[in-house]
Amino acid sequence: MTGYEALRHGAAWIDLGGRGRIRASGEDRKRLLHAMTTNHVEQMQPGDTLYAFFLNSQGRILADAWIYCTGDHLLLDVEPEMREKVYQHLDRYIIADDVTLEDVTEATAEIAVEGPASAAAPRAGIVMAASSTGQPGFRMVLPAEEKAAMIERLKAAGVVEAAPEEARAVRIENGVPRYGEDITESHLVQETRQLHAVHFNKGCYLGQEIVERVRARGQVHKMLYPVRIETTQPPPPGEKVFSGGEECGAVTSAVWSPAQGCVRALAYLRKLNDLSVAGAPAQLVQN
Repeated sequence: MTGYEALRHGAAWIDLGGRGRIRASGEDRKRLLHAMTTNHVEQMQPGDTLYAFFLNSQGRILADAWIYCTGDHLLLDVEPEMREKVYQHLDRYIIADDVTLEDVTEATAEIAVEGPASAAAPRAGIVMAASSTGQPGFRMVLPAEEKAAMIERLKAAGVVEAAPEEARAVRIENGVPRYGEDITESHLVQETRQLHAVHFNKGCYLGQEIVERVRARGQVHKMLYPVRIETTQPPPPGEKVFSGGEECGAVTSAVWSPAQGCVRALAYLRKLNDLSVAGAPAQLVQN
């Protein structure tokens, strides 16, 4: 079974060691992260995981993060490209707060296990309720020296390795955006349609005014949607999407889907009917 097939029908492990991992400790850690992100960090209890955005004062998305709560610290799990940016962003706002940041990326390993059969897989270390592909699963953060032994345990349990390109294919099939590819600093929260990252009754946080203004008006000019394109060649990022003969958006990521026999993509769209990409018919997908 390939990693792609295992992600769809069994269980596969994915090496996420390249992601950034930042530990926040100190009595004010929850208060700081609560004020800096879109989700409700202050109500987290040990063992909880949540997904959140970091915004700037204009409401644009600086980064996303999975946040895990332990009894004495919060662990931030961010995209590889955002590791230094998130660290510096938080450090800038620590003034009189009792918060200590530590980049633990090099000292730790991170392994995701995803797929319909992932619940039966062995686990160790910090276990986060997070998925990178949109399939059922979890990810583990453990000391770097324990990585090899954990991989052997997974292999012995019949868990297959999924390569990055296989995981990316399943992610796009499931309509899951990735920061740096489908979400960037030019985007507003509501444009991404990832509202599970936002708690609308949590109180003040950086960028909240813009989020609430957009919600009050109930309107954005474009939104991110999963799309099926009837072609065999994935279009490049930025490829225009048309509604009839009128340009209505652009592709952010695309991949050939062996299981579906078409190209699957994510695209920001202003119109949703009579779609085409590079002359090929396209349609929305309800994931």
